[in-house]
Amino acid sequence: MMATAGIAGAGLMGRLVAVELLERGWDVTLFDRDTREGEQSAAYTGAGMLAPWCELESCEPEISRLGEEAMVHWPAFLQQLDQPVGFQQNGSLVVAHPRDEGELSRLQRRVARHIPHVSFMESVSHKRIGEIEPELSRTFNSGLFFPREGHVNNRDLMSSMRTTLERRGVTWNHRTAVTGLAPGRVCTANGQEIFDWAFDCRGLGARTDMTRLRGVRGEVLYLYAPDVRLQRPVRLMHPRYPLYVIPREGNTFVIGATSIESDDMGEVTVRSILEMLSAAYSLHSGFAEAGVLGAFVNCRPALPDNRPCIVALDGLLRINGLYRHGFLLGPALIQRALSWLETGTVKDTWLFRDVPL
Repeated sequence: MMATAGIAGAGLMGRLVAVELLERGWDVTLFDRDTREGEQSAAYTGAGMLAPWCELESCEPEISRLGEEAMVHWPAFLQQLDQPVGFQQNGSLVVAHPRDEGELSRLQRRVARHIPHVSFMESVSHKRIGEIEPELSRTFNSGLFFPREGHVNNRDLMSSMRTTLERRGVTWNHRTAVTGLAPGRVCTANGQEIFDWAFDCRGLGARTDMTRLRGVRGEVLYLYAPDVRLQRPVRLMHPRYPLYVIPREGNTFVIGATSIESDDMGEVTVRSILEMLSAAYSLHSGFAEAGVLGAFVNCRPALPDNRPCIVALDGLLRINGLYRHGFLLGPALIQRALSWLETGTVKDTWLFRDVPL
């Protein structure tokens, strides 16, 4: 007889869990207050960066190591899906203007303390920048190249997981808010449903049970820039905020920088737009003639230590606190959770908490 799972939340983590459980032969039911497109999820707004070594600029080594493992898992996970997803692992480039090269040096020192091989990070000169991203060699004299980093197209991924789940027979209760969770139980306005296991992947929607969750606001712009030909993610270091630029198909770019301690879901502010566009123009003058396709905002779920956590109880698994590392950690985090579920094995004990925070 099939094991049954009720998953509360159909954002990135809920969909990852659902795909993996279906692969293992489970009967899966999803509950989410959003539509099946997932446009209200933090994952829909995110950039899909897979940068375990660049992230050492602000995260702890444990996060980087787990992200490094997830980089190995991503290609295999994407092969399970029923439609293609934009994915690249051609490296990422970090640059800084001369006045901010101290920030570049600080990142280099921090990464060098933790990465196991020097091949994971290359200090690059003006000439080498010209080989990696020719259009940036006119502006920048030095940088850092991380040849194993990459990115996944977040909206492709959300769409492909939706198609895969639908085709494989998941029961999907969209526009259905979860009002309560207990071991083996998911409660909605329509009543209570019983499962072998309940999974809580609601992000900020779980704050009634995880009271120390907070929102960290992120804002991104989508630009159409036919005069810009960047081939990989580029970060521009800055003392106050690092800008990132992610290339997508059709001369489209995702521009982001902000990480604001707020759960305000209001529109992107004028200040943020001006700062992001100004920084993008300073990175590449071709952004001056770019068209703004859209501005998007969402809040990422974070715990006080900015680490993810798995709360593992008999009949109930909670996965939350991904902060800005959802795409970076997703597949590896799911493997940790399901390994505990299937074998009782706990790897990376720092991930597991006995009770909600």
